[in-house]
Amino acid sequence: MNIDESTIRRLCTDAVFERGQRYHNEGRIQRIERFNDIVTAVVRGSSHYDVVVELGANTIDARCTCPCDGPEECKHVVAVVLDIAADPPRDESEQVEPLLQTVSADDLRAFVRDVLAEQPDLREQFVSRFGSAGKSVDDYRAEIEQLFDRHTQEYPVVTDAIDFSQFFEVATHYRERERYLEAATVYRALFEEIDDNEHRIDAAYDHYASALQSALDGYVECVLAATLEQDEFETYIGVLEEQARAAHPPNSEQFHRAIDDLEDRR
Repeated sequence: MNIDESTIRRLCTDAVFERGQRYHNEGRIQRIERFNDIVTAVVRGSSHYDVVVELGANTIDARCTCPCDGPEECKHVVAVVLDIAADPPRDESEQVEPLLQTVSADDLRAFVRDVLAEQPDLREQFVSRFGSAGKSVDDYRAEIEQLFDRHTQEYPVVTDAIDFSQFFEVATHYRERERYLEAATVYRALFEEIDDNEHRIDAAYDHYASALQSALDGYVECVLAATLEQDEFETYIGVLEEQARAAHPPNSEQFHRAIDDLEDRR
């Protein structure tokens, strides 16, 4: 698509555009790469943030690991889109696609095996896309708990935004395969862990509230999409009811809304 300044300004407020423009001019983009219509980048701010921009024919879909959760795009995304407009990165798929056509199946399997052995996050996505059985809620909860533990090694509280995107991506893979209950398991682990760790969160409150709400929304949608008998449906309602009773006060309303949403749409 043709990206000009007016297109980028529509993504954000004037103030955010100016900050993103400053980030771009200051050379804060540490890395930027493109594969087909997907651009990935790392932007240096108060921390290093991962940005993904997907370019459609008439759309720009983006996400960033920074704690900004407003309806408009953040300054990191703006900086990256400005860079794309000024100097589009080389499309790496032009080099990869011909190789995929010529490499043997055995060599490709060996390569994938080596990559999956070294990258557990990618391995999880691979299993969710092609595997026949997902992990239990306790397995996912243990992984999320480790994220909170790592972010509290120096201080007893979390002072930045933990990136949960890998879990949301796993859930998306299951939903794309219409394996809604596996996806609901991932969403459940997310909202339970975020709520149970509320006492350790001391910053980026909007980020965690948004992540919890996204997990609740995903859970509701998956339970409704699954073919459940009434007793099974009540079990999934019970998960929310139990969490609502134990929820920290800032989150209890979100759980009650999710219960009402499920019951109203059943």
